[in-house]
Amino acid sequence: MVVDDHPMWRDAVARDLTEAGYEVVATACDGAQALRVVGAARPDVVVLDLQLPDMSGVEVTRALRAAGSPVRVLVLSASGEQQDVLDAVKAGAAGYLLKSAARPEFLDAVRRTAEGDAVFTPGLAALVLGEFRRLAATPPAGGAAGSPDVRRLSERETEVLRMVATGMSYKQIASRLVLSHRTVQNHVQNTLGKLHLHNRVELVRYAIEHGLADEPPQLAWAEPRGAPLPHGVDVDEVTLPEPPVADGDAPPPLRAGQLAG
Repeated sequence: MVVDDHPMWRDAVARDLTEAGYEVVATACDGAQALRVVGAARPDVVVLDLQLPDMSGVEVTRALRAAGSPVRVLVLSASGEQQDVLDAVKAGAAGYLLKSAARPEFLDAVRRTAEGDAVFTPGLAALVLGEFRRLAATPPAGGAAGSPDVRRLSERETEVLRMVATGMSYKQIASRLVLSHRTVQNHVQNTLGKLHLHNRVELVRYAIEHGLADEPPQLAWAEPRGAPLPHGVDVDEVTLPEPPVADGDAPPPLRAGQLAG
């Protein structure tokens, strides 16, 4: 689902997604319309502009989280301001990409967001990491041992949570633990449910706050390739390498209707 108040930009993003094989189940021009439509459209990913005429993308994201929506939010914004990025992440956004991103970079970010990764433009990832480190420096009293939610996790779920907190992808965790990609996804989803969280960004933050992260997280960078998005320019960005995974462990393809605008 694509949410943007500029018709030309909204249509161009929806067209890029459709041409890449995704089904755009809905589009919206403002926050109120997005919140009305998302329940019926049931997208897996919402590509969301930050500056909307009636409410901010942060408010839309917060409303989706408050309503218990499982949709993953990828912010696509012209703003790279630190406060905008941190506010979006704290509200529950799974990723934040600048509109100057190249088209293949954007499509890769959508794919990663759908798979559960936290994806950021590199410079913005540094801001998020800085916030995580600040949180880690002042964890809540009691730590992991004092949290009843953590005690409900199985030994394997806790092990996977620690790896997620260091920024490892599902494929990397699967390779390290000799598990299938689907099994790792199931462990993460079970952990999210038990901890009443919505996405990997919240999971990383939770792990650090409760002393479960052994090292600072390394979030996924968006990878630049090819021509820019409409009216955009290429940016120099990097991506974290991942070990090869057997075909049998590859994630299932997105089903029709997983994207909403």
